[in-house]
Amino acid sequence: MKFSKKCRYGVIALIDLAMHSRDTHVSLGSIAERNQISPQYLEQVFASLRRARIVRSVKGSQGGYLLNYPADKITVSQIVEALEGSYHLESETGNGEGTASIVTETIQKDIVDRVNDRLDQILQNLTLADLEQDCMQREQGEENMYYI
Repeated sequence: MKFSKKCRYGVIALIDLAMHSRDTHVSLGSIAERNQISPQYLEQVFASLRRARIVRSVKGSQGGYLLNYPADKITVSQIVEALEGSYHLESETGNGEGTASIVTETIQKDIVDRVNDRLDQILQNLTLADLEQDCMQREQGEENMYYI
């Protein structure tokens, strides 16, 4: 499984928004500039996030975006689904009878279902706040790094 560029940029932009929008909205231009993402592409990403009600926009010359919910209430699962659709492995469909059917059922039960359950467990329990905190800790670690 590989995240699309849209999903990757969406997660990057939402982490940036969470880090910079404490009490104010943030422009797409500033998010794009900080993360070296095309503003036009980011507009497409944010259109999907707006439709999913993850973000909301503020119109006007001082406009921008805000998270629609606290970062600890937005799961990575919600973000990925808004940008990619279903992230689950596709179900195995059997054709035939006997051994072929048994093998297909085994693959579905022992591989596909287990991978999907684990993906759900991880992505539904990982929040935007978790990602934001991890980024801030890494950023802090970089600031405390001394080079000789």
